[in-house]
Amino acid sequence: MDYKSKEALRSFHKKLEKADCACVSRRGNGIMASRNRYGSPVREAKMFILVLMVWLAAVLEAVKVSPLIEKVSDHKDFKKLLRTRTNVLVLYTKTDSSGDPQLKLLSDVAQSVKGQGTIAWVNCGDTEGRKLCKKVKVDPSSKGVGAELLHYKDGSFHTEYNRPATFKSMVAFLKDPSGPALWEENPEAKDIVHIETEKDFRRLLKKEERPVLMMFYAPWCGVCKRMQPLFQKAATETKGRYVLAGMNVHPSEFDGLKQEYNVKGYPTFCYFEKGKFLHHYEDYGASAKDIADWMKNPQPPQPKTPEVPWSESESPVFHLTDATFDSFLEEHPAALVMFYAPWCGHCKKMKPEYDEAAEVLNKGSDSPGVLAAMDTTIHKATGERFKISGFPTMKYFEKGQDMYALPQLRSKDGILDFMRNPQAPPAPEQSWEDKPSSVSHLGTEDFREALKKKKHALVMFYAPWCPHCKSSVPHFTAAADTFKDDRKIAYAAVDCTKGQNHDLCKQEGVEGYPTFIHFNYGKFAEKYNGDRGEAGFTGFMRSLRSRDQEKMKRREEL
Repeated sequence: MDYKSKEALRSFHKKLEKADCACVSRRGNGIMASRNRYGSPVREAKMFILVLMVWLAAVLEAVKVSPLIEKVSDHKDFKKLLRTRTNVLVLYTKTDSSGDPQLKLLSDVAQSVKGQGTIAWVNCGDTEGRKLCKKVKVDPSSKGVGAELLHYKDGSFHTEYNRPATFKSMVAFLKDPSGPALWEENPEAKDIVHIETEKDFRRLLKKEERPVLMMFYAPWCGVCKRMQPLFQKAATETKGRYVLAGMNVHPSEFDGLKQEYNVKGYPTFCYFEKGKFLHHYEDYGASAKDIADWMKNPQPPQPKTPEVPWSESESPVFHLTDATFDSFLEEHPAALVMFYAPWCGHCKKMKPEYDEAAEVLNKGSDSPGVLAAMDTTIHKATGERFKISGFPTMKYFEKGQDMYALPQLRSKDGILDFMRNPQAPPAPEQSWEDKPSSVSHLGTEDFREALKKKKHALVMFYAPWCPHCKSSVPHFTAAADTFKDDRKIAYAAVDCTKGQNHDLCKQEGVEGYPTFIHFNYGKFAEKYNGDRGEAGFTGFMRSLRSRDQEKMKRREEL
């Protein structure tokens, strides 16, 4: 019987001894009840059962430790625990009772993370526990509260738990030990009202008299991360007058809520007065002052002026359709055609240059050729015929024949020079993906599956046209070659401009190129902001391996 059970029993003995209903005496750790002067054998039996039930209730009340928390004192049992469980949070306590506050909380946490993480308890105050704590070099008596929480991952020490001692933070940590801290854990976000459940959300709208600006967000969203510091600063500046709240609605349980308030992307800001939704706030480039000023005079988003299609503007460019394409080329023996999409940023950037070049070529009497354009999101047949897969695509035609693809033509002067002296472009540079190397080129279809097999993966998110990406490629490739024989390490790359990879890059919080992220078995670990030379990329991975070896050494010492 442990210390807490004995204490509960002693306490119960004292209460019984004061009662008139029975004569109670102690014998060791047991209890004896004899017939009182008014009793009977039946009453004695009932009394004994009652005594036993109350005693058990008292013991359980005193312990308050979930059976899901594994009590460990033997060193071999501890090693087995770490060997068989991959995600373990261990509470070391100075005495049997110094961990009471933590044990009560951890009992609830253990229930919530059942099957995903393990919680263990080591009492360094008893004889066996003291030996174990000495072997693992843990001394909870050095802590003011007489308790210490350490996390073990994949059989070795991972980190000291230093996040808030709250149910939500502990559950979030055990579900993703390498993941980022919750927004509410940031001390600077103290003036944000953090909402956890739909019930809490409804309660806030029902009871709050002040205007509420709610930020619906997802933890991985890059724009959300950029907006959070501004939002929390605005919350502090407007404290007492308005309520600025945040709610992670990415989990599927909030799909109904997202549909109700038209949350189609993150973040989405919704403004409420007296519990009623009025309109969205859409200034994602706002400063904290902009948000605070808007709250003083909240206005609905201004309707966007529809963009005039290029083909309907006063453009000197000839705009073609599926029906006019072939006849146009028959009439113009030399033509440069720009295949574009209205939403394409590079196309929009190039339009003024193309218009200015067309002003010269399409209106000159002795022009060497003409400039035309086609929106292949509308006129799809021609786009499919010429296998247009990216925008803008520049093609030069002579007498109706497709002669050259000219990706280098982007400026007015470059276009004019080419049309005056059409020459075959230089052979296209071989893409990074097509060059043999130890870098794994991944996309939406295989990204998760490939990374979850690697203990450490450094991923370069890039765009082929990006100058900084191009300068990093040879160094990144050389680093990948250095570790090509290590099956636990990967250097990978994702072309964010290719296919559906744009959505993948956005999901991983990529806001510029190149972005380097370290993944641990497929989970986000940290952003790499070190040197972009070969030494930086290899040094980073070596430091991770060194850390692994240190953990292994500590594990062997157990």
